[in-house]
Amino acid sequence: MVGADRRVRVEVDDDLVSTSAKVRAALADLGGPPFEGLVVTAGGDCGVELQPVAAARERYGDRLVVVWFDAHADMNSPASSPSGAYHGMVLRALTGEGPERLVPEEALPPRQIVLAGVRELDPGELAFVRDQRIRHLPPVVDAAALVQAIEAAGDAPAPVVYVHIDFDVLDPQEFAGVGSPAPGGLRPGELLALVTAVAERFRVVGLGLMEYEPSRKEDQELLSELVPQLVRACARS
Repeated sequence: MVGADRRVRVEVDDDLVSTSAKVRAALADLGGPPFEGLVVTAGGDCGVELQPVAAARERYGDRLVVVWFDAHADMNSPASSPSGAYHGMVLRALTGEGPERLVPEEALPPRQIVLAGVRELDPGELAFVRDQRIRHLPPVVDAAALVQAIEAAGDAPAPVVYVHIDFDVLDPQEFAGVGSPAPGGLRPGELLALVTAVAERFRVVGLGLMEYEPSRKEDQELLSELVPQLVRACARS
């Protein structure tokens, strides 16, 4: 976790509540929560995002828009989840519905979420997205449409953005180092162009980089170039 040139490493364990508390404490070590500048969080699975997004919600309130670059919506509830894995529930938990002690104190309104690149949804997730009218862009995302969706989602004249990236948003033919690959994803250059377009239009206050599972040398080489470019794009905002 990085913020204002400070870095904090969080030692995690199998206890999700304990891990959540450690991430919260790490945010405090960076000067928050809520932290004033850009916070970059590297996972780990998507469950790590609970506290960084929650801290941004506390700081920016209805100005915050969360852009979820992911092959999956991560919007299952404990009742609807086929696997019971929290990383597939974390975005739903951020809206206030999730396992006990793994929801934020201040819920994120569903209207402040934009799904980008999401192409695999379980039935319970699909129903929630439809019922809550969450903005869900097609897997092949257009930059202008993404900017427009963020503007519509922000309940304020000047939205600020938290950018979540699960690397399975990338097409597995381009990048295979993830646990749940899904065909039809973005190319690395397309992801960078979309994040850059967001950062040129809005202030980015948080960046989450999740779900990398080292397997191939070429995947590591790709990330060694892509990650600094993503961070620089968001920092310039």
